[in-house]
Amino acid sequence: MNVAIVGAQWGDEGKGKVVDLFTSKAEYIVRYQGGNNAGHTLVVNGKKTVLHLIPSGVLHEGKTCLIANGVVFDPVVFFKEIEQLVDAGALGADPWNRVRVSERAHVILPYHCLVDKLREEKASKSAAGKIGTTVRGIGPAYEDKVARRGIQVIDLIRPEVLKQKLAKAIEEKNILLEHYFGGEKIDLDSLYAECVTLGEKLRPYVANVRGILAEALGYKRPILFEGAQGTLLDVDHGTYPFVTSSNTVAGGALTGSGVGPTAIKQVIGIAKAYTTRVGSGPFPTEIEFTEPEMAKKIRDIGNEYGATTGRPRRVGWLDLVAMKYAVQVNGMTGIALMKSDVLQDFDYVKVCTAYRLGGNTIYEFPTSSDDLSKVEPVYEVMPGWIKYRAESVCGISELPEEMRNYVKFIEDFLKTPVVLLSTGPGREETLEISDPFRS
Repeated sequence: MNVAIVGAQWGDEGKGKVVDLFTSKAEYIVRYQGGNNAGHTLVVNGKKTVLHLIPSGVLHEGKTCLIANGVVFDPVVFFKEIEQLVDAGALGADPWNRVRVSERAHVILPYHCLVDKLREEKASKSAAGKIGTTVRGIGPAYEDKVARRGIQVIDLIRPEVLKQKLAKAIEEKNILLEHYFGGEKIDLDSLYAECVTLGEKLRPYVANVRGILAEALGYKRPILFEGAQGTLLDVDHGTYPFVTSSNTVAGGALTGSGVGPTAIKQVIGIAKAYTTRVGSGPFPTEIEFTEPEMAKKIRDIGNEYGATTGRPRRVGWLDLVAMKYAVQVNGMTGIALMKSDVLQDFDYVKVCTAYRLGGNTIYEFPTSSDDLSKVEPVYEVMPGWIKYRAESVCGISELPEEMRNYVKFIEDFLKTPVVLLSTGPGREETLEISDPFRS
């Protein structure tokens, strides 16, 4: 059985922990989209590890972690993470035996990060305002991919063709940098030399990831597909233009790794028991201004700061209208509900079940971000639950009744079962209600 993990909200839902837990059931863990703008925080035996590019399953011995073609790949970040993991003893002397990178993945180069940064700075001075990217070069790298001037991983290990491709790639960038942003041009020779050095270092990691997966599927080896960001940041299905630059939905696992639609049998959506968002864009259930003390309480208890950027996350109540939309566009078969422990000992919790827009009550997620920015949430107010000791809870029946009712309400509204419930930050503080690898 092969399983895809996707974010059901605006990202930062706790996918790293779920991937880490499910990795024990898989042999291959595949990262299929996004770049190092993702940040997966894992807590194992009390030690925190943050990964931005390498799949979270790398902390398990004997697992093969694959960075597939749909990822935009920053080799500098990659080698920093490899060194961190080797120093921590999580990888052996030959880490390329555990981590492979698709030869088809597109490379993030210094000029992508530079353009990203300059665009955000320029946009912040305009009426429209900035998007709120991580300025890691993700969007510009995907732009070059679609414009057919991208540099792929395979190009880095073929110096004889690399220089010609780089020259084509930076021709337009230099015009943009010099005449639009008023900056300095990119020097081709120094960039080429840097890329050749990176390519030689990267060579043992480079592989035909699609071929590896085809073989694994042929032998019916269990595969876990690991998404980054969240459904509502999908470039096609998210709150455009306040989105990322890739397909974060489950369908992205197919194009982003080179497998067919029959390869994935279960899609698990990861969601917090409340909602957060980083960056700009509409957020219907945000309570930063309506209930600022509650927002601060949730942020502080939940440590709601970006793993990649350190930015404080915007906080709001659980939005089931948005989650119903996420269930539909992903074909979710189950929900992993995270951070329910953050809401313990609250007098009440709220759940959004509809929106009001222009005097009408609507039950569907709007297509237009302009409409979404104008909606008012319709809430169901539910009683909170008392504190419990997560380490002593062995089954869902041992949780407070109000908390069980909250979970049941979510399941009934979404018509999708909660298959995993996180009761604390640690790997062991998790209730696995059903196993998607055996469903």
